[in-house]
Amino acid sequence: MVKELKEIPVQNGNYDASNIQALEGLEAVRKRPGMYIGSTDTKGLHHLVWEVIDNSVDEYLAGYCTTIDLIIHPDNSITVRDDGRGIPTDMHEKLHKSALEVVMTVLHAGGKFDKNTYKVSGGLHGVGVSCVNALSIYLRAEVHREGKVFEQEYAQGKPLGDVRTIGESNLTGTTITFRPDAEIFETLEYKYDLLAHRIRELAYLNKGLKLTLTDERHINDKGVPKMETFHSQGGLREFVQYLDASKNKLIEQPIYVTGKEDGVEVEVALQYNTSYNENIYSFVNNINTREGGTHVNGFRMAINRVFKQYGNDNGHFKKLKFVPAGEDFREGLTAVVSVKVPEPQFKGQTKGELGNSEVTGIVSRCVGDALATFLEENPKEAKRILEKVVLAATAREAARKAREMVQRKNVLTGSGLPGKLADCATKDPGAAELFLVEGDSAGGTAKQGRDRNFQAILPLRGKILNVEKALEHKIYENEEIKNIFTALGVSIEENEDGDRILNIQKLRYHKVVIMCDADVDGSHITTLILTFFFRYMKPLVEQGFIYIATPPLYRVQKGKEFRYCWNEQERREAIEAYAKGGNESSVKVQRYKGLGEMNAEQLWETTMNPDTRILRRVSINDAIGADRMFSTLMGDEVPPRRAFIEEHATYAKVDA
Repeated sequence: MVKELKEIPVQNGNYDASNIQALEGLEAVRKRPGMYIGSTDTKGLHHLVWEVIDNSVDEYLAGYCTTIDLIIHPDNSITVRDDGRGIPTDMHEKLHKSALEVVMTVLHAGGKFDKNTYKVSGGLHGVGVSCVNALSIYLRAEVHREGKVFEQEYAQGKPLGDVRTIGESNLTGTTITFRPDAEIFETLEYKYDLLAHRIRELAYLNKGLKLTLTDERHINDKGVPKMETFHSQGGLREFVQYLDASKNKLIEQPIYVTGKEDGVEVEVALQYNTSYNENIYSFVNNINTREGGTHVNGFRMAINRVFKQYGNDNGHFKKLKFVPAGEDFREGLTAVVSVKVPEPQFKGQTKGELGNSEVTGIVSRCVGDALATFLEENPKEAKRILEKVVLAATAREAARKAREMVQRKNVLTGSGLPGKLADCATKDPGAAELFLVEGDSAGGTAKQGRDRNFQAILPLRGKILNVEKALEHKIYENEEIKNIFTALGVSIEENEDGDRILNIQKLRYHKVVIMCDADVDGSHITTLILTFFFRYMKPLVEQGFIYIATPPLYRVQKGKEFRYCWNEQERREAIEAYAKGGNESSVKVQRYKGLGEMNAEQLWETTMNPDTRILRRVSINDAIGADRMFSTLMGDEVPPRRAFIEEHATYAKVDA
């Protein structure tokens, strides 16, 4: 089949120098913002704040800053203030303009390229604050330095005037205030929780540094804006305790490791708990390396090597008929691995994975030495950890056999697809959708209302197993979870180190939609399913394959006219629109308590039709926060869950 090529009309057939565009200054940033900050959505908007704060943190790392203040103003403009040295304002020898203007308006300009100025730095690309300037409708830089106060203002990256002296000061530091450009960003609203999470993280990673977050959009009845202070003297020790707050700890205090070799600083804190999950969070120069890298490899090598040696030497593995795997030594482990590297090499633009090969050995040696000392000096706690390792190895072997039974059954029964699954016609995973539907009744309605060409339905009976509290082999024995595995076509395999790997090469659907009732029970079932995906199928979440359906709460009708409403505000607006002259009595409101209350046509047009439905894609912006939330809501510890419910519950008012 020959693909037809369309002719593209041109104004001028010549291709010469006049066709070549040279973008000057910061025009390139405004033309292609995604290349510099990743995206122009909420993530990109918040990235502007990280770029400015990172500069202030670099001043702390250099030994000159003690306090960083972040302020969200009522118009969603941002101020970041530090007490560092202040950006230089004298004339730049080559560019013949103030050094402040150079830093704010020239890409790849800054002190981070000078090893005498910053020995360690997070933003090594040198495009940070100039990008923020380019993507802001307005930016003001105020510098306290050399007994004076300097100021320069900008609009969309261009100076509104020269740097000027506006006063005297005995302080030092830099204050940046900016308002993101509505022409660039899809949203201009800053999320308090997102900012608070990152600032809390920075406080733990940089012990002794004081950070404050003020939100002037929220004022209490005393006229005081919402404010939090983040300050940690314990650093990573306190970080690990914060992460494990909702879990039963296995050892009294976190194991803490520090070391330095060839200019690379290593700081690690680790804690064992009674859960079945491994959580390792890693950072390089304060940057969260979500994909890990050589520093995490070195950490895991040390854990495996030291615990295996100690277990063998002290006879802990005598009763085992198989060798413990690396995963067994890390079950119930929560750790933070932070390294400071003078010249980090990251894989990819997102800086998600460290590539410096020399860091592996440095971290492995530092952590290995400290761990060996801890085990020798704390035999009771060492015994507790090794007993958990033996249990983990035994459970892993049982889980392996359970998985093999499931897979063997699939092979013997042909396709292996669950009997309840109503599959779709298409075999293209990119076009196929699987709805996980609460209950057989709603499942039957969904089967009638769906588009059979690309929508498959798998009804789930009742509440699936809470995987947060269950041993792994119990999970593979659960009928509903087995059905999810086999319907999706994915499998859990083990690599050479014995670590579990989710194989998604045969994933049959690229949209997996959780569709539950819009009530408390439905929310609970949704949370149970999300816990399962987060703990055992995280790659599906990370790659954007998991969605949550949003059925309407109300149907408002007057005569033959009606509209669906997804929240209280829409319900009120619909009633007002239909109640002409204030008469709300010919207006009928139906509250949908469950999916089963809708017929097939209604379920299709409100919740399943791609042209009219609302799907929420599940993503992991904050892995640390997600882990804490699942542990709080679904774990063994009751007090954290009670505290969460009391803080977030909406209580009905009862008249006396």
